[in-house]
Amino acid sequence: MTDALTSAPARRLPVQVWQVGALCRAIADALDARFNPVTVRGEISGFSRASSGHCYFSLKDASGQIRCAMFKRTASMADFLPRDGDLVEVRGRIDLYTPRGDLQLIVESISQAGQGALFEQFLRLKAKLEAEGLFEPSRKRTLPLMPRTIGLVTSLGAAALHDVATALQRRVPHVPVLLSPAPVQGANAPQEIVKALSKLHQYNEQIRQLEPDLLSDSLPKIDVILLVRGGGSLEDLWAFNDEALARAIADSPIPIIVGVGHETDFSIADFVADVRAPTPTAAAELVSASQQTWLNALDHMQDRLQNTANRSIDSQNQRLDRAQARLGRPSTWLAQQRQQLQSHQQHLKFAVKGDVASQHQQLRSLQTQWPIQLKSAVSRMQERLARSERGLALLDPQLVLQRGYAWLVDEAGATVVDAAQVQTGQALRATLAKGQIGMIVKDITVD
Repeated sequence: MTDALTSAPARRLPVQVWQVGALCRAIADALDARFNPVTVRGEISGFSRASSGHCYFSLKDASGQIRCAMFKRTASMADFLPRDGDLVEVRGRIDLYTPRGDLQLIVESISQAGQGALFEQFLRLKAKLEAEGLFEPSRKRTLPLMPRTIGLVTSLGAAALHDVATALQRRVPHVPVLLSPAPVQGANAPQEIVKALSKLHQYNEQIRQLEPDLLSDSLPKIDVILLVRGGGSLEDLWAFNDEALARAIADSPIPIIVGVGHETDFSIADFVADVRAPTPTAAAELVSASQQTWLNALDHMQDRLQNTANRSIDSQNQRLDRAQARLGRPSTWLAQQRQQLQSHQQHLKFAVKGDVASQHQQLRSLQTQWPIQLKSAVSRMQERLARSERGLALLDPQLVLQRGYAWLVDEAGATVVDAAQVQTGQALRATLAKGQIGMIVKDITVD
């Protein structure tokens, strides 16, 4: 005999079909009835403040985390400024953000409960390295004014790579950049960053060991290293709070700029680095004075050199004019002497008869001495004239040409003193110490 219960077809209970929004509201009501109000203790992570004044962060411990929202009114009543790593107690209510189905804790009050585990670890390492002198300004090196090559350590997928590359391309497109990629987040990131730094050091060592005659501008040494990463939470940036990485930065033979996170983010690497930049882009700008700045400086120095040369030439021309004026002509001097002699003869002619004998004696004496004095004076003047002629000869352009210089003129006979005056293919004529040479311009370099 067959049991009627087993032989009868099974009856299925009706299934309720929920609308998504209705289900979210039902879950929110259940959470509110079961838990609220609730007090939670945890460590702040990923804290951010929106322009509206509302604050968003996560509370976490070793076994879990929950998203939190603290609206502007509650944030304004807090007696401290929350930040990543703070251990806090918050009172609020569990809610479900129905538009996204996210579970969140609406914070209605917040108070400090101490420092979080990560932040305490950060402070312990900071105190240890500071006691060893790794943060001392005296051990930090000055950045190169014009680096020949820039080393860069960051992740290939990091936004910081694009920011730094864009800044360097805009400001110093002529400076080569050597990228040594490494992950900048995760458990293995510190040791990978240390390896990336070591590769750049090894590159410099290989360049140093090359023979001097093999060195060229195509193999420049790395003068500075940029270690960069974009912003993130305390956990995201934790790789830069590693002791081994800090010591590698301190021991680096190449100056290192650390640009990690935003301006308000600080890591152990920032304190150990030779220079701390507030952002990756700022790190690039610290080693890349714009090309136009240097060109303007060169133009200014060129103007100063030209003005100094012009003033020197003018001064020497004035000295030459004064020397020529003092030199005069020997014939003029002789004419003056003859005129003076004639004057003496007139005085002798009309002298008193009683003094005639004395005057004749004096005249004979003068006649005896005068040729000797005149000869001596003429000899001195001739010697001065010869010296002046030698001095003038030194200014002869022919002497300049004999030292290997050439006088360039274009087809119109105008003197060429600037490469900017000529064009490729233009005909020029060079006057040498002996002869002239016709030439065609092949290339031009303008300083």
